[in-house]
Amino acid sequence: MYKARQGRTLEGVCAGIADCFALDPSLVRLAWVAFTAMGGSSIVAYIICAIVIPEEPER
Repeated sequence: MYKARQGRTLEGVCAGIADCFALDPSLVRLAWVAFTAMGGSSIVAYIICAIVIPEEPER
């Protein structure tokens, strides 16, 4: 799993997760917003993912 270089909005976390599971990045972003609205802990999870998940290698 890598942070996406193309199609990224902030850090590329959602686009990278979507690419890993062959999903539409918009669906992953919407799910992330929904989880944030429910509890707010996904903001911390996004920051951790942005730090821990490596950048996609250049092609």
